[in-house]
Amino acid sequence: MNTNKRYSPEVRERAVRMVFEHQYEHESQWATIESISEKFGCTAETLRRWVRQSEVDQGKRGGLSTNERERLKELERENRELKRANEILRTASAFFAQAELDRRLKK
Repeated sequence: MNTNKRYSPEVRERAVRMVFEHQYEHESQWATIESISEKFGCTAETLRRWVRQSEVDQGKRGGLSTNERERLKELERENRELKRANEILRTASAFFAQAELDRRLKK
């Protein structure tokens, strides 16, 4: 069974909006999520995560917003690239320093 379905942002938004609109018709938000997830063909846990992320984005819940999460990933990627570049430069510098010493000794 393929569990890696991808849902479009529009489907996600609609499902989350439905949870917020209908949560008072059920005894709990989880009951609402279970009901709506069946209609969209996703698992209740998947929809729950979408709802939680939406609450964070709206400021209703603590945590990293979607924009902050994307920025963090971008900064982490940039940091990895800079560390790699520094290591290359450090290695090249040591290589050229050794070559200069060898050249002086041969004179």
